[in-house]
Amino acid sequence: MTAAVWPSYVINLADNTARMDNARAQLATQGLPFERIDAVNGWQLPEAEITRVYDAAANAARARHDLVPAEIGCYLSHIGAWRAIADGDAPGGFIFEDDFQADETLANVLAALSEDGGSDWDMVKLFTFDPDAKTVAERDLKPGLRLVVPFRVPTCLIGYGLTRDAARRLADRAVPFFRPVDEDQKYFWETGLRVALTLPAPVIVGDQQTVTGTIGSARREAAQSGVARLWRGLRTQITYQLALRWHRFRGVK
Repeated sequence: MTAAVWPSYVINLADNTARMDNARAQLATQGLPFERIDAVNGWQLPEAEITRVYDAAANAARARHDLVPAEIGCYLSHIGAWRAIADGDAPGGFIFEDDFQADETLANVLAALSEDGGSDWDMVKLFTFDPDAKTVAERDLKPGLRLVVPFRVPTCLIGYGLTRDAARRLADRAVPFFRPVDEDQKYFWETGLRVALTLPAPVIVGDQQTVTGTIGSARREAAQSGVARLWRGLRTQITYQLALRWHRFRGVK
């Protein structure tokens, strides 16, 4: 008997109605019902709430840039989606940011992953900037679709799946945070999650314009200048690359 497809969740700010319409149309075309997750607008968060959830000291010591309010809201929005999966009845779920664009294989990929059930993965990415990146393991999920363990976990959480247990573990450990939510997932040795990737990836980045502005533009406006910015970026990259190679050398997947 074929397993039921895990539920889908779309993270969306209420003001971004055009992006919600696009996401709804794409999922409806492929017969995929979804639940909308009301995204957190970081620009509207009280200072006390930002202080509660955001570890500024750890950020200064271990991250490559200060988080802007939009990134804090984005992290909280993903936590909301994780909680929805953790509290649900299904063995897992799929999360999409509302600027995703999917190809015609999405429904079949989600069905294959749901049937697979996370036998050797906890999180599965449905998008990557580099489809030819180095991998440390792979297997066929179905004809024409590979499930790979990427050497370096791709940045971006525009589309991904989580088992219910993984969603609960992520939500329980998340606060306080100090990196952007997508960068945190690259540190798989900290989260303890086995992160996989489907190839070909069924999701690409769609239109990122928003009523509230993009994270990228906010980050550029708030960026440090000169030596301090360069040093933070270099320090973080070197530390990450050394830790990544050490954990892959030890066989951590």
